[in-house]
Order: sequence, then structure tokens, then C-alpha cells
Amino acid sequence: MDNHNPNGFGGQNFASEIGNYPVKVVALGGLDEMGKNCYVIEVDNDAFIIEAGLKYPNASIPGVDIIIPDFDYIRTIAKRVKGILITHGHDDQYGALPYLLNITRAPIYATETTIQVIKTTLSPRFRKIDQFSFVKVKPSDTLTIAGHVFELFQTTHSVAESFGFALKTRFGNIVYTSDFMSDYSPLKGFQFDLPKVARLSETDKTFLLMTESESANKPGIASPRHKITPLIQSQFEEASGKTFVSLYYQNFYNIQEVINLAIKFKKKICIANPDQIPFFDKMAEIGDLVIPKTMRIAPNEINRNASKDIVVLVTGSGDQLYKYCKEICYGNVQGIKVETKDTWIDAAPSVPGTEVSYTDASDTIFRTDCKVITLNRKVLCSMHAQEEDLKMMISLFRPKYYMPVKGEFRLLMANAKLAIDLGIGLNHFNTFVYDNGMALAFDNNGNVVRKMIVVKNGDVMVDGTSVGDVKEAAIEERQKMADGGIVLVGIAYSGKERKVVCNPDVQMRGFIYLRDSEPVVNQISSLSVNTVNAFLQGEKYMGPQDIERKTADKLSKALYRTTEKEPMIVVKLLNVDELADFDPR
Repeated sequence: MDNHNPNGFGGQNFASEIGNYPVKVVALGGLDEMGKNCYVIEVDNDAFIIEAGLKYPNASIPGVDIIIPDFDYIRTIAKRVKGILITHGHDDQYGALPYLLNITRAPIYATETTIQVIKTTLSPRFRKIDQFSFVKVKPSDTLTIAGHVFELFQTTHSVAESFGFALKTRFGNIVYTSDFMSDYSPLKGFQFDLPKVARLSETDKTFLLMTESESANKPGIASPRHKITPLIQSQFEEASGKTFVSLYYQNFYNIQEVINLAIKFKKKICIANPDQIPFFDKMAEIGDLVIPKTMRIAPNEINRNASKDIVVLVTGSGDQLYKYCKEICYGNVQGIKVETKDTWIDAAPSVPGTEVSYTDASDTIFRTDCKVITLNRKVLCSMHAQEEDLKMMISLFRPKYYMPVKGEFRLLMANAKLAIDLGIGLNHFNTFVYDNGMALAFDNNGNVVRKMIVVKNGDVMVDGTSVGDVKEAAIEERQKMADGGIVLVGIAYSGKERKVVCNPDVQMRGFIYLRDSEPVVNQISSLSVNTVNAFLQGEKYMGPQDIERKTADKLSKALYRTTEKEPMIVVKLLNVDELADFDPR
């Protein structure tokens, strides 16, 4: 089995282009990680980008909003990019689109549901989203892009109208399943198109199969344990108070189940988060997540109805969802109050990067003393392919080459071993567990190129409107502030007299308790004055910035010895001689 070095590439040189091979595949995100999916498939002289996703930072990266792929490689092939395919409406598939489209303005192929999700969720931050070139497709269409044929097939996933595809090449089809599970749902927009999958596997050879790996280490199939209806129906039927349900807004399948149960038991639905109302309105316009008008109420209408007839739908994404759950529990959302007789159904288990926020929100919900039903991953499966789902797909397509995608390294390996153990011709030489940036290339005879080719890749951190400017030093500073607080020291000095002219101004936040601060403040003041005076009066000239930095270093070491804490220390010098010349007019 070809596999990567999980410790990284070290001094590996990056290739600006992969080379003149007829078929090439490279991941810029999604391998050895959860999220940030982005794959480039090149056939002859044309390139296609599959997904452009983001991932959320964990607690060790404070102040960073999202992480997106490094698109430098796409910059080198931008003229050859003929299309961008977004297979479904989850932000780990589309969240980096606005940044990608600064590099290439290739058309975006997606279903109507996915396009609406993209526009609705991204338009508040990116006003030009409507100017992007969207091409609407149906989830089992046949597409021709720049002369290349893509056979789409609808899959069952947690968002409606998701699809995989088979791209025809001279060697056979490259099949990319995206996220799927083998379920035959009656819900509109979630039907797995097994007949088309079977036809594609019978009529054309499969050259390369790329399947997801997020649940590859779980036995059995995901269905039917992805459904929440059997787990919560009794609560809807026997409710004595309001029923709160917290869900990710991108989990269309489970939200639709809640709507269907509310219709069945004649309950009113209140969308708790006002920021989510435009999303539900837009989805309803295209026939998704439709809540009948007679059933939908505003928060200020809750008290006009019997509590047992109310469903409060709490939706959002990641940390935003958990924060809003807490706001409701604290009583900070007008018109919505959690009472002892109410029930809270928590159907939004944490995803990578949100574990701390989830635990905090869960504790807050329990503190309300209402009845809590927690649907964690032990009872509720994520709608991703498990072992038997993957075996079905591999057995149908019987590929010449196999490449697990989408998942941490242990999951990619589990997927690969599963394929090899099936005994249908896959082995250690035609199954590829790669890392981001490693190129899988094939020569003119359709044989894999057995040499290491790595293109530039990595994480680009987005902090507010700043893209890629969040350096490691900034992360370290933020972590210091989070762990040890901050100490600010202002020192006035005379450049002419070369000495400090008054006691420093010392401010501390999150460092030590106020009642313990006087000895520490005295220590900081005394050490700051002595250190700055020594530098000012030294034989070797030293500029203010160097003095500030060296004083901060000395204070840091001294405070650690005294308190065993490492706050972020900022020292600022002020030359009073320059103030005398300052004209306030």
C-alpha cells in the first residue's frame, strides 16, 4: 500500500506543476484531517476542482475563525481550470469558495439546494456571491464540461440533493463518491440512485475509485441509525411542556424529520434563532424544509399556545449553535424560556474543533433542570459510509486503483485495509493512502507513476477579514493571553537625561487576583525601572523597540519564577522630551 509519512514532508521540494501526464489527482485538503476538502483532477490539459471546503480551528488556535486550503497550486494552473464541482451543501465542501474564486472564475456546478445553501450562508460576509458563475445541475445529470463527460449519481446524505460522479477518461472512469450511505429514503432529495451506480459499474471500467473515509472504522451500515424519528417520536406524542430540538442547520434530513413529526402531532414550530429565518425562507422557496405557514410561530407567540403543542427549533453551525443554546438557557432570548416541564432534545453532537463549546453548552442545558435527551454518536450515526456501505460501493465498481479520501490518517488506513481485504484485486500496489499535496499521476499506458511529486499545500488561517496573515507568533501570543493573561507596562523616560522619570503604569488582566497584586506590581515596577535605566545608560546605543522587547523578556522570566505563570507582557516606552514639542492644534 502506498502511503505517506504522517510526520510530514520535512525538506520536500514542491513542484509548481505535476508534469505532463494524461491523468493526475492531488488533494489540497481533506487528507489526514476532518474538513477543508479540496481535490484537483486533471485529465489531459484540463483541470477540475472538486470541493472547496473549510475546517474549524481547535482550541489551540485562538482568534482564528476558519482554516482553508492553500490555493497556490491552483494559481499555477488557473487557466486550465474548466469547472468547480461542489457535491453538496456542507461548509467543509464549499466554505472556501470565495477565496478560491479570487484565483479562478471557473463556473461552479452544483444542485439547486447546494447553490441556495452557498448563497444564503456566504452572502452576509461576501456580497459579490451572486456574481459567481453558478451552473445548476440535477443530482443524477449527465454533464459535459470542456468536452469531458461527468455522470452524476444522487447519494443519500444529511443534506438534500448530494451527488457523486464518474468522470470518463481514456483509461476508464474516475469515480468520486463524496459523502454517502446506502439508504433508500422516501424523503424528497435524499434518494440514493443505486440503479445509476449499477449501470455505471456495468457499462464502463472503473479506473480510479475515490471514497470517503469519515466512518470507515465503524462496522455495519449507517442506516437506519441515522434517523432520529424512532428516538424522539414518543416525546412528541407525550410532551407535557415545550420540546426544544437543537440541530445543525445543514442537517436537512434530521430537520425534515422534526418538521414531519410536528405535522403528524399537530404542533407549532418556532425557529429560535432569528439569524436562521432567512435560511429557512430561502430553502422553502425551492421546496426544502417547508414548514406550513399555519404551523410556524414567532417567539412572542409561544405563550399564546399550550406548551405541549410547541416545538422550539434551535439551529446553527458549530460554536454559533452552542452559544445560542446557552443564550436561550440563560433567558437572554426574548419570548423563549426553558422551564422544568420542558424537554430539550440535543441532536447536534460535537464535530472536530467544537468539543469544548459543545460540553459547555450541554452543561448549561442540564442546569435548567428540564428533561434532556442527548442523541450522541453512540445512538445516532452520522450519515457517512461505514464498513458495509464502503464494501458495497467498492464491490460494485471493482476499480483498478483505489484512493481513500476525506478523513484522518487512521480512517484513510481503515478504508484502504477494508478494500484490500475484500479480495477483488486491490492490493498494496494499487491502493493509495496519500497526504495533502502528494500527486497521484498516471502515464500514457494508464500505469501509476512511481515517484514522489508534491505540490505546495497547507493551512491558510482566516481571522476576520485577514486571510493568511495569522502567523505562528500571533497564535502563540493569543495562547499566552488565554493561559496566563496579559500585563501592560507603560514607562515614561527622558531621552536627554537617559533615565526613567516616574513610576511605571502597570495594568494586568487575567493574570492574578486583585488582592494578591500589590507585591507583584511592586516587583514589575522596580524591575522595569532598573532594566530600562540600565539599557538607557549603557555604553551601546539601543533603540526604544529593542529596550521594550528585552525588558518584556526579563519581566517574563522573573514573573514565572515568582508566580509560575507566563502572561503575555507588553512594554511601551514614552519619551517625554518628544511630548514637549507636540502641538495639540
